[in-house]
Amino acid sequence: MSKPRVVSFHYALTDPNGNLIDSTEDGEPFTFMEGVGQMIPGLEAQMGGLKKGDKKTLHVPHGQAYGERDESLVLQVPRDKFPVKEIQIGDKFQVGNAPGGPPMTVADLDDKNVILDGNHPLAGVDLTFKVEIVDAREATEQEVAHGHAHGAHGHDH
Repeated sequence: MSKPRVVSFHYALTDPNGNLIDSTEDGEPFTFMEGVGQMIPGLEAQMGGLKKGDKKTLHVPHGQAYGERDESLVLQVPRDKFPVKEIQIGDKFQVGNAPGGPPMTVADLDDKNVILDGNHPLAGVDLTFKVEIVDAREATEQEVAHGHAHGAHGHDH
């Protein structure tokens, strides 16, 4: 069985209207190891055959990215029951006592209620990635054993 690859790439991520969501243009490329769940499935599948120097536009349907929106993850909490008084749209909160649950984002609020949304912000959104492969190499034994890519100078954690 061949070893997975470690792929470094620059990207510009846009929504269906062409609005820029995220980009590595002014920073470091994103690096991941194939096959270990570090990348949304639809993007990783399309990048499988790309080589250093390749530039491509990849379309990832929401079902292969962050999934469908789940309206059962949207909660309305009476403001007087909310534990924090200073609240703004976009604030994130952990709900309940179970550690590691999905964070809830304040989606809306008024004088009486706080609307919390547990969906990923890109759930239900088809994505377009313009990618440029900076490097693609076979993973080292150590990276395979640890289950993730290491930095340019070896072990980075």
